[in-house]
Amino acid sequence: MLHVNDLTCRMEGRLLIDQATFHLPPRCRMGLVGRNGSGKSTLFRVIKGTFAAESGDVRVRKGARMGFVDQEVPGGPESLMEVVLAADTERASLLAEAETATDPHRIADIQTRLADIEAHSAEARAGIILSGLGFTAAEQLRPCSEFSGGWRMRVALAATLFARPDLLLLDEPTNYLDLEGAIWLESYLKTFPGAALVISHDRDLLNAMDKIAHLRAKKISIFEGGYDNFERQLAEKQRLQMKLKARQDDERRHLQAFVDRFKAKASKAKQAQSRVKRLEKMQPVATIVDDPVSPFEFPAPQKQMAPPLMRIEGLDLGYEPGQPILRGLNLRIDPDDRIALLGRNGSGKSTFAKLLAGRLEPMGGHFRRHKKIQTAFFAQHQMDVLPPEKSAYDHVLERMEEATEAQRRARLARFGLPIHLQETPARQLSGGEKARLLLNLIVFDGPHLLILDEPTNHLDMDARAALIDAINAYEGAVILIAHDRHLVESCADRLWLCAEGGIEPYDGDMEDYRLLVTGKAPKEERGRTRTVIDEKTGRRREAAAQREAIKPLKLEVRKWEKEAERLRAILATIDKGLAAPGLYEKDPKTATELQIKRARAEDLIEAAETKWLDAMEKLEAAEGG
Repeated sequence: MLHVNDLTCRMEGRLLIDQATFHLPPRCRMGLVGRNGSGKSTLFRVIKGTFAAESGDVRVRKGARMGFVDQEVPGGPESLMEVVLAADTERASLLAEAETATDPHRIADIQTRLADIEAHSAEARAGIILSGLGFTAAEQLRPCSEFSGGWRMRVALAATLFARPDLLLLDEPTNYLDLEGAIWLESYLKTFPGAALVISHDRDLLNAMDKIAHLRAKKISIFEGGYDNFERQLAEKQRLQMKLKARQDDERRHLQAFVDRFKAKASKAKQAQSRVKRLEKMQPVATIVDDPVSPFEFPAPQKQMAPPLMRIEGLDLGYEPGQPILRGLNLRIDPDDRIALLGRNGSGKSTFAKLLAGRLEPMGGHFRRHKKIQTAFFAQHQMDVLPPEKSAYDHVLERMEEATEAQRRARLARFGLPIHLQETPARQLSGGEKARLLLNLIVFDGPHLLILDEPTNHLDMDARAALIDAINAYEGAVILIAHDRHLVESCADRLWLCAEGGIEPYDGDMEDYRLLVTGKAPKEERGRTRTVIDEKTGRRREAAAQREAIKPLKLEVRKWEKEAERLRAILATIDKGLAAPGLYEKDPKTATELQIKRARAEDLIEAAETKWLDAMEKLEAAEGG
């Protein structure tokens, strides 16, 4: 279906792809992965014919129809259904011709072809796709102009899928979908009859692929199976290549030692020269070395709060008086909760998040929260309102006016932005870099509650893994809204389902929810007994219990760390006093007292550091267990 041969691409003089070759067979679904900026979207542009490669060629099977979501999203007066139906240009052309055709033979041909392409069921198929992507039957009949840009992107995706191309190209399709839409798309692609090449950082979507194409170091390597298999194969390949490199390095050292020892000896000159030639011909093994990804760091709350952080009783919530979106909420959030909100777009998840963040007042009921609670709220739209001329350093300067330059730079180092980006205006940062900057800014002061609304849209796979580590290490509460199922499964201990104007605890796991969304869950599975539910949710509850168990250990570590810092400050003051000019001559008694205090301070510091080390060992043992 698709052949890429010796392809080399440059963008603004920078080499992105160097002599890449791969083949996409018919009916094969291939995921394309790689770090942000590695050239994945450029490859798509070359395949679509909108960007010229430096050398090599791309061949698509003759007569094959290519489908992709264009940057120009529909926004006219046509209804969603009309836009999607119009995407099948052959059907639209045949229907138009059928209205005017008079030749009996041509009419028969038209009707036969319409039957072949299932034109009679077109509206039903279009409705299924639109529904799967989150549009109700009523919304499908509304004009495109009434929907926001993100929803129009869904319409464009629906139109592309409806056209049933022979080759489907999708670039980060889940970025503008909710969790339910992402689950539906994953299920749809499993039965897609054509070939598909999909750029994505969504692990579950990539696990539905037949192959993975890995773009790294300007080369493309093909791996069989989904993303989990790719990770295993890549790790094994790295292990074997590192082993081969070590063996080659040993041989190189052995040859070089022989040359160095015998190159001046006439009887061994010939053998030495032979080994020099072997050294010259020896090709270095191209090892796979993981490029380090900067971690995220979420500071712990300055002061722990007693539970609950928030209590909600009989609460109504919305924007228009008398028209609540959510009704009768009865919920509780504790200081160490990890809660993921499930539910289709428009069900009220973001509205609820705004209540928790203090950006929306309740219409009725009771909402109790600690007076001194600090919340941090990450939402995609906030990236668009980052001051375009301000750099990361400018933001840190505002928050640390009294700090020294060294202290500000030390804090910036924890942002995970390279030095050359720390003073770069926000308008010049990529989406992933802006997301990293915003995440670090909102947690700057150590919030008690972290609300994350689709935090992964601009993050690649490695950055998503770093975000998971940061969330799991964070000591406050987390409310998570995400279409990334792997993120939810890795971080959430509790699931709340937002549906039909309410929010209720969901006593299944993400696999249960996937079956529910795709309509594959049997009725008896939807109402399982508590015993089965407890087994299915055991992992999340064990994680919560472990966090609760290690909390005292973390407090102990922090206690002795602060004590050691306090004692070192006292020691510094004593040393400053001892350094006073003429102290020993003018006031020997004070000098003696200070020396005694200094010795005592050193003993206390040593004891505090010993306690800190003991506490750290216990904490590491508990976390490892």
